[in-house]
Order: sequence, then structure tokens, then C-alpha cells
Amino acid sequence: MQNLEQTFRWFGPNDEVTLADIKQTGATGIVTALHHIPCGDEWTMDEIENRKRMIEASGLNWSVVESVNVHESIKVGEPDRDKYIERYKNSLKNLAAHGLRVVCYNFMPVLDWTRTHLDFRLPNNASALRYDSTALTAFDLYILERAEAFIYTSKEQQAYARKYLDACTASDIQLLTNTIMAGLPGTDDVFTVSEFKQHLRRYANVDSKKLKENLAYFLRAIIPTAEEVGIKMCIHPDDPPFPILGLPRVVCTESDLLDVVNFAPSPSNGITFCTGSLGANPQNDLPGMVARLGSHIHFLHLRNVQREPDGSFYEAEHLSGSTDMAAVMENVILEQLKRVAAGRTDIAIPMRPDHGHKLLDDYNRNTYPGYNIIGRLKGLAELRGLEMGIKSML
Repeated sequence: MQNLEQTFRWFGPNDEVTLADIKQTGATGIVTALHHIPCGDEWTMDEIENRKRMIEASGLNWSVVESVNVHESIKVGEPDRDKYIERYKNSLKNLAAHGLRVVCYNFMPVLDWTRTHLDFRLPNNASALRYDSTALTAFDLYILERAEAFIYTSKEQQAYARKYLDACTASDIQLLTNTIMAGLPGTDDVFTVSEFKQHLRRYANVDSKKLKENLAYFLRAIIPTAEEVGIKMCIHPDDPPFPILGLPRVVCTESDLLDVVNFAPSPSNGITFCTGSLGANPQNDLPGMVARLGSHIHFLHLRNVQREPDGSFYEAEHLSGSTDMAAVMENVILEQLKRVAAGRTDIAIPMRPDHGHKLLDDYNRNTYPGYNIIGRLKGLAELRGLEMGIKSML
């Protein structure tokens, strides 16, 4: 049976992790996007061809597009959303014309994955990403000054948050703000508090029910095109998997993922199964979700988080943390066996290690947070060995 396709995320020509570096990891596939094209613009044939040629010249394959970002007008359901949906469909057609077959996307309002700390030191002095619920609450209450936040937090939470912020220096507060307000991956964009408040006003009438309706509208519009051109769309779960800063989140649980695939039933409408995002919610049974949703999984993000009782978490080593990665991997392999028996051809599901620790020479490179080379190489090696070990015992 085929192994999982080992891939590595690359942010393009300006990424300090080069294609030559990635080639040495043993990965064969590249996960990337045209980050320089503004969200909502069509991806042209020339731009796609140039990126594909660059990757293949390094002896690698462009395996997954992550991400073709969804314009905020589509998420909010504004009158011009159909214009952006048509551009999205054209981008899918152009990608398919160049042999791209898997497209990851997310439906998170305004912010992509959110953390409060980008340099959380572990006992071995490795650096990890961290989400601190008290720090997030302090930002929400006393920097963003969102009135509704006081309604949904207890007096005790407010006191802890005030104490946390009072212990911060001015530079600490600025760093916290910049970390939370970071824009999309692959860019250095950071919202100002004023800009973010404008986005919140835009979402004033969009609750979780409305956001999910807008997701359904989007999928029913694009999935027929994706199916026609042979592209598998796979939604990435929300990170973290719960509402933050007054913004709804609607791809957080098994029920949410079932809604997604049922909005537009098709082999082209599937899931990016991210064990880190889903693993931050203690209610999610990740091995069970793989068993039950496995036929819809088109892409795997394998990483681990260590949850804490107050809702905080940090990025753990790939094989340790709150998620039983061995049980997840075993069920992924069982899904592969089901696909073989069913005559499916998508056996080598693309898999990438995600959010590695900063280790050793990683400190000498200015890489995107979580996307250093050595920490992810360590994760890839561990996952590769885990897959091989489980397959040898089945």
C-alpha cells in the first residue's frame, strides 16, 4: 500500500526555508500558495505556471494549494460576494489546468490562526507557539476594549486579565497586540486595533448561524466547478476552535465538519484534518473523527498541542501532547485500506508536519512563526517513523 505523501509548507521565493532545504527533508511535495496575490483577485495562468515551474525545477511537486483565501465579502454575505465567487471559480479552473488537484482553504473571519505568544520557551529551551487564554482576555477587555467582552467574562476572569496586563511593560503590550493582530500566513501584515474594530463592525450582524449559511452558499457555488475540473476542496478547521474577540467560528467540531460536507455533497467537498486545531478542543475525539469522517479527508496537518485547564494551549512535540497521535495515525492507515478496497486512487493522502518547534540553527533564520526548518524536519521524521511502525504491525 502507498504511504502518505510527505509534504512541506513553503511560503514562496522570499521564504528563508528554501526548496533545496525542503528537498533534504525527504518530503516530495510542496504545499504553497500565491501569497503575493491579494485576496479576492483571480490567480492567473502565468502566475500559477511560474510557481509550478520553480517548484519542479527543484525536483519537487506542487502537491497542495494552501490557501486560496476566501474574500471577507463572501464570509459576511455582502452584495458583491458573487463577483468574488466567480473569481474564485476561475482560479480553480486555472489551477486544475496546471494539474493542481487539492486546494485547502478556511472560513475564519478576519484573522487566520491566532496565538498570544510566538516564543514560548519549553524546558529544553526550544521555542513554541502558545495561546494563553488570560492574555487573550486581557487584550479583548483592556486593549481592544470590546464592551461585549465584559458581559461574557466573569469578574474573576476580568481580575486575572487585569493583573496580567498590569504586569506587562509597554513593549510587552505592543508585542501581544502585534501577535494577536497578525494577518494571513505568508505575509507580514498586522492589523492596527482601529482597523480590527472596523472589521468587527462589518461582522456586527453575522453570528455563527449566519456565517455558516454564508459558508453553505459559497460551497454550493464553487463545488460544482471543483468537481467538473477535478479539484478536491478541503476546509481547514478554525484555530483556535472556538469564538474569539467577538468573531464567530463555525468549523470547530465533528458536527461542524459534517455540516460542511453535507452542504454540498461531492467527492470534491472535503476536509483538511488538522490535529492541532481540532485538538485544542477537549471535546473533540480525534481518532474517532478520523474513523467516522475519513472518506472526506483530502489533506492532513499533523501536529500536537498540550491543553491546559483554562483553555490555554501550546504547541507540543508531534508525538506528545493532548492528542494520541498513534491512534490518529492508525485510523488514517485504516482509512487508506478502506480506499484500496473501494478502488479509490487517492491512497497517498498528502500529509505535512505543522508548527514545529524552533530548534538549533532555526534561531539563525527569520522564518514565519511555526514554520522553521529543523523543528518541522523533526516532526516529519517522527511521523514518518510512526506511519512505518504502525503499518509493519497491521
